[in-house]
Amino acid sequence: MATTLHPMWPPASVEAVCKVLASTEWPGLTGKEIGELLTMLGIPDVSPTANKRDRLVAALITKQQANQAGNCIIRFITEAMAPGRYLQDPSRFEALRDGLSEALALMGLRVNDEGLLARAKAARTLDDLARLAGRLQTELKRRGVHTEIMKYCEEEVLRKSLFHAVFEATKGLAERIRQMAHSTLDGADLVDHCFSTRNPPPVIRINSFATETEISEHKGFANLLKGVFGTFRNPPAHTPRATAGWAISEPDALDLFSTLSFMHRRLDNATVTLSP
Repeated sequence: MATTLHPMWPPASVEAVCKVLASTEWPGLTGKEIGELLTMLGIPDVSPTANKRDRLVAALITKQQANQAGNCIIRFITEAMAPGRYLQDPSRFEALRDGLSEALALMGLRVNDEGLLARAKAARTLDDLARLAGRLQTELKRRGVHTEIMKYCEEEVLRKSLFHAVFEATKGLAERIRQMAHSTLDGADLVDHCFSTRNPPPVIRINSFATETEISEHKGFANLLKGVFGTFRNPPAHTPRATAGWAISEPDALDLFSTLSFMHRRLDNATVTLSP
């Protein structure tokens, strides 16, 4: 039976797939894994000394050009995503599949539960791509991010604008504290006003504030708030995104959202004492 020849893939789509599969960070394939897969599939490793991404791009595009078909790319993705490879680390399979969802959306494809390429609704614009891939939003939901966070940055998360999502989420935390304390202050001044221990009880306290341990915890929470505002809100407030003077990776953004969720949960059960 003759092998069906699939259309050649645009170079940009090949590069997008390789950027995910050969990522230098987890969950990307190791150099050894890439080499073994290329050998298994009979794809010449034409640039074995290049970095992982360029090595894989060169191998797949060269083979595709030689065959005048995209079969080699489909086979590589399918073999790389075989569920049996991830029995000891299922989260790696899910992370790779989520990463590939964006790279494949413009091709009208997706990786299904069996690790096979399947048809999907094609994205035509960057907004379509964000909605169909939804990787950041999916991961935030999986982590159980606090609803107060999404209230302030849902649009930014949908568009995968990490710069603005982090900025708005952190601003949202400050706004919630202002509303609780009926204050117009901001940043460190807001924290000092709401959580100061100089004149007990503080305007906002996260526990009974009765023992040394509780007072220490309360002070630590106040310091954590100041650290978050100083690190994640103030720099982007003064740095245009286009200058690349301040940037954040997706893993760091996800960890920040988890930290913000912890803070919001503590505020959920906080006690507010307003001055007469």
